[in-house]
Amino acid sequence: MTESRDCKTPGPTRRQALGLLGAGLAVTGVAISGVGAAAHAQDSDDKVLTEALVLRDPEIPVAGNADGNITIVEWFDYNCPYCRKLEPELRQVVQDDGKVRLVLKDWPILGPVSKVASRMALAAKYQDKFLAAHEAMMGVNSKLTEPRIRELLSGAGIDIDRLDRDLSTNAKAIDAILGRNNDQARAFGFTGTPAFIVGKYRVPGALTMGEFEQVIADARKAKMN
Repeated sequence: MTESRDCKTPGPTRRQALGLLGAGLAVTGVAISGVGAAAHAQDSDDKVLTEALVLRDPEIPVAGNADGNITIVEWFDYNCPYCRKLEPELRQVVQDDGKVRLVLKDWPILGPVSKVASRMALAAKYQDKFLAAHEAMMGVNSKLTEPRIRELLSGAGIDIDRLDRDLSTNAKAIDAILGRNNDQARAFGFTGTPAFIVGKYRVPGALTMGEFEQVIADARKAKMN
C-alpha cells in the first residue's frame, strides 16, 4: 500500500496504545496486521480505547447487518476522494455477504469543512437520517463546502432547521464521538483515510472488492480458532 492512496493526516500522537499482535498477513499483496483481542491503552486515562468501544460504540451508526458475525470498522473523511471511490464497492461487499456489521466512524482530518460535514452527519442521526446524510456526501465528486453540504442534506430529505437545533443541543456528545474516533485511529497507528478494522485485523488503506472479501473470510477463520 503506497501512501499516495490515502488521504493524509499529521503524524501519530504519543498514543501508540493498541497492541498489534501476531505476524502480518499478506492479503492479495496488502499487508494486514493482527490486533489484540482487547484494545487497551498504556495511558490509564484512555478509557475509550477498548474493544467494546472500537467495535461496538453505542453512539456510532451501523450499516449492513447489525447482528452480523464479522464487524468492519471504517474511519473516513467526507472530503477524502479514496473514501468516496471505495464507498459503493464496500457497500456491495457488505450487501453481498449479508453477515457483516459496518461501523462508520467519522474522522475529519482534512480541514474545517470536513469537521462541519462530520458534525452535520452525526446530528442527522437524531432524525434517524445518518445513513442518508452519509450517502449524500459520499456520492459527490467535488470538494465539499458548507453551503453544498446543506444543499446535499436537504436534498436527502433531512430537516435542516432541526439539524441545526440538534447540532447545538448535542454539541458535546457529537464532539465526544469525534474525539473517541480520533483517539482510536491514532492509537491504531493509522495515518490517513480510509482505514479499517476487519474482525481483528488492521487494514491501513483502501482495498478492492476481492481483497475485502478475502480479508473478511480470513477474519472469520481467525474468529473460529
